[in-house]
Amino acid sequence: MAWLLAQRPWIVPIPGTTKLHRLEENLGAAVVTLSEADLAAIAGVLAKVAVQGDRYPAHLQARVGR
Repeated sequence: MAWLLAQRPWIVPIPGTTKLHRLEENLGAAVVTLSEADLAAIAGVLAKVAVQGDRYPAHLQARVGR
């Protein structure tokens, strides 16, 4: 969650949980500051992940951006 918060100031994560300890864990991400080196290391790992498939089925993708 800290990584997501570091991406853009207008991104607001919307976590879903039914467990109090998970909510506390999620809220804890708000006080984590990732360094540029941390973000670069994460970006390096993510760059190695091969994304496969489409985001939406074709009939739903046709509705995106309308």
